[in-house]
Amino acid sequence: MNLKRLLRRLPEPPSESDFRSPVHDERVAARIGLWLGVAFGLCFATGLLSHGIQNPPGWFTWPTRPVSLYRITQGVHVVSGIASIPLLLAKLWSVYPKLFSRPAIRSLPHALERGSILVLVAAAFFELATGLFNVAQNYPWSFFFPTAHYAAAWIAVGALLVHIAVKLPVIRTALRRPVREPEEASKRTSALSRRGFLLGTGAATGAAVLATAGSTVPWLRDMSVLAWRSGKGPQGVPVNRTATAAGVARVNPQWTLEVVGPRTARFTLAQLQAMPQVEAELPIACVEGWSASAHWTGVRVADLLKAAGAEPMSTVVVESLERAGKYRSSVLPPIHAADPLTLLALRLNGEELDIDHGYPCRLIAPSRPGVLQTKWVSRLEVMP
Repeated sequence: MNLKRLLRRLPEPPSESDFRSPVHDERVAARIGLWLGVAFGLCFATGLLSHGIQNPPGWFTWPTRPVSLYRITQGVHVVSGIASIPLLLAKLWSVYPKLFSRPAIRSLPHALERGSILVLVAAAFFELATGLFNVAQNYPWSFFFPTAHYAAAWIAVGALLVHIAVKLPVIRTALRRPVREPEEASKRTSALSRRGFLLGTGAATGAAVLATAGSTVPWLRDMSVLAWRSGKGPQGVPVNRTATAAGVARVNPQWTLEVVGPRTARFTLAQLQAMPQVEAELPIACVEGWSASAHWTGVRVADLLKAAGAEPMSTVVVESLERAGKYRSSVLPPIHAADPLTLLALRLNGEELDIDHGYPCRLIAPSRPGVLQTKWVSRLEVMP
């Protein structure tokens, strides 16, 4: 009996109608949702490009020009992901009163709709959280980040499309209505207005982008207080994986480069240095979103292939002195192998390569992810 009396005295749980702030309005939710959809769309599209470059299907070709193309697309990928964080939080704040709508489930279609929203929110948080950890190169989990991130992206986008399809009539109506109704213009209230909330969300998103975009956009680096790896490292270029971490801190003085084609050619470091040297200004652009331009000097890969009797337009496997790890070797597509700016670099910014940058030589090719710019190269092999 005492328990029943206690339960009667407990306050009733809130209902959706109890939340009367102007920010919990369909006009606000629709506009933030539109901005969030654009950010998600850019992030998803550029993420697919990055995945395709690193795991190319047979029909996929990535161009070598402009030389900064991957730098741009991956920068957009990471920056749009950063922008999505305040937008997602603002979107959830504008609609969270719907959690208290009664009845919680009205029908089977309504249950499916709510379930899709749960999947969407969970996948979005997973993508944004793991993406942040990735740009910081911190992996407190046992799964392989690229595979999980790629799979969750498809889940998030699928759930997003379902949500848009269900809510499209509401979205269209809300976007047609002005944020500020005429009769509201003369009202003064202490509550945050719809317009104020939207402006605040835009400002927070802009601040997040400005604080981080300098990792990719050089002229923003002085303003991007949270930019990562934007200019520090040996010879003025950041390093993700050091020689010590890769197990190649010492290189055998008798090192030679092996080039395998119709015939096999071998080159000592002195022989490579005696060959015609090509200079190129090319960026290193990593999947974490940071990038840095540098001045490289080395030998054209096309010239090395010719020395082994191979055509420059060949698919080439580039192998490293590193003996373990997913990225100890890379595949150079024909369009990149034949490009006159694709080099086995021997010097960086006028100096002999630092060991952490791949001494005695490393691959540098235009418009390629940093993880495919193989360091400590020991062998080039033309695929049949």
